[in-house]
Amino acid sequence: MKLPANKKYLYVGKASDLKNAKERALYRLFEFFPGFLAWTTLIGMAFLSWLRPAWTAYFIIIFCSYWLLRTIHFSVHLVAAYKKMKVNLNIDWIKELEKLPATKWRDVWHLIVLPMYKEDLKVVKSSFESLAKSDYPKDRMIVVLALEERAGEQAKEVADKIFKKYGKEFFRLLVTVHPADIQGEIAGKGSNETWAGKKAKQEIIDPLKIPYGNIIVSCFDIDTQVYPKYFSCLAYHFLTSSKPFRSSFQPIPLYMNNYWEAPFFSRVVASSNVFWQMMQQQRPEKIVTYSSHSMSFEALAEMDFWQTNVVSEDAGIFWKAFIFYDGDYKVVPLHYPLSMDSCVAETFWKTAKNQYKQQRRWAWGSEGIPYLLFGMVKNKKLPFRKGFTYLFLATEGFWAWATNALLILCLGWLPLILGGHEFQSTVLAYNLPVVTRNLMTLALVGLFTGVAINDLLSKQYPVYYTAKKKVFTFLQWIFFPLALIFFGALPAIDAQTRLMFGKYMGFWVTPKSRR
Repeated sequence: MKLPANKKYLYVGKASDLKNAKERALYRLFEFFPGFLAWTTLIGMAFLSWLRPAWTAYFIIIFCSYWLLRTIHFSVHLVAAYKKMKVNLNIDWIKELEKLPATKWRDVWHLIVLPMYKEDLKVVKSSFESLAKSDYPKDRMIVVLALEERAGEQAKEVADKIFKKYGKEFFRLLVTVHPADIQGEIAGKGSNETWAGKKAKQEIIDPLKIPYGNIIVSCFDIDTQVYPKYFSCLAYHFLTSSKPFRSSFQPIPLYMNNYWEAPFFSRVVASSNVFWQMMQQQRPEKIVTYSSHSMSFEALAEMDFWQTNVVSEDAGIFWKAFIFYDGDYKVVPLHYPLSMDSCVAETFWKTAKNQYKQQRRWAWGSEGIPYLLFGMVKNKKLPFRKGFTYLFLATEGFWAWATNALLILCLGWLPLILGGHEFQSTVLAYNLPVVTRNLMTLALVGLFTGVAINDLLSKQYPVYYTAKKKVFTFLQWIFFPLALIFFGALPAIDAQTRLMFGKYMGFWVTPKSRR
């Protein structure tokens, strides 16, 4: 179904989608905001170090103290999230479903959408194999393998092999082909999964008259491998949620499918992302949907599915739902994992290039800030306090992504270099490096916590790993600060600067490589 006339603005993906000149100018101003904030911070850092070095020195001490407290706070959340995940992995969720009063959990259907581009058979097959091992009744699972027409014959050949092997494993296995060059769409995951979702509705759900409210739709990256109890865990949380039709359900992404095949920097980046997502599970009031996630088909159909003209469709569906339902929408953390691929390519340098592009695409999620701002302007029913809270959290998150690593790197020495002889001769200048070094040393507690959790999450070393490689795997964390800059701050600045000047990005598909 289409959106009602008074909510057509939810189809907007960028300023140029708007026909009204005033609205287009307002949206461009909102798009300018994230990059402007980041660049003002970075340029201001240099200017204030020159013009007001003492002010900057005090700011550095306050910022480093804040970073220390933030690190301790995150470490506590990380440990708590890991413990809860381990508990959930050991629960028999089918038994828990049987205990629910007055519920017919076997009436709950799972629609699993797997958008695919040019991934090879090995990647796709491993994802289907994990679905086949699920403990949830297969006669209540509808799987859609969503191909792209532009991927050519190779993708169809892979789909044919998958259908022959798994076609009878589930209630239905539907293969869809998303046409190329549909006007107004961005070629990418959002447009493909929307096409697939609508095809499943037309060809399976509506003809069989399956109630929309009984269907949970999960949209997974094609490399996603589910743990056996994922769908029973998801069904339990859906049935026990206070508002199941106004909620998305977020698992923890673990990048462990090919973790030991990845170069050291790719492992560090993947693990860092896992840490962040685990911590977010402990803060449900701040979390938005990310990558592979699940939600009610009833809500999805009512909102006319995912955005087809945005890059970050994962967070985009949350912002769309949040505005569509006048702020009455939330994310329920599952504290249960899925496994996906770390970034791996044929060569070391190609992996580095792909890792940067992947992070830039993720950082393009800052497009959600102007979308939310515009929604707050257009939807007067949206509670201002709730909308502003999400706006602040999103803005602070993308600002920190682009700036904090560089602030930590530069602020300790910039005032000493740019502040002039008068400042350099002060007691404050003498003590500044000592204070910042001590604070940052204490902040290493967060890194040590992450290393310990990562060691628990990682699978056993492959048999081909020598003692030397095992030692180097531990030493990879020495490169953590550099990873924060080259695969964190720089791609984030890149993405926000492009958005700032209206140089819109398309959807870049991360190539999947397995040995």
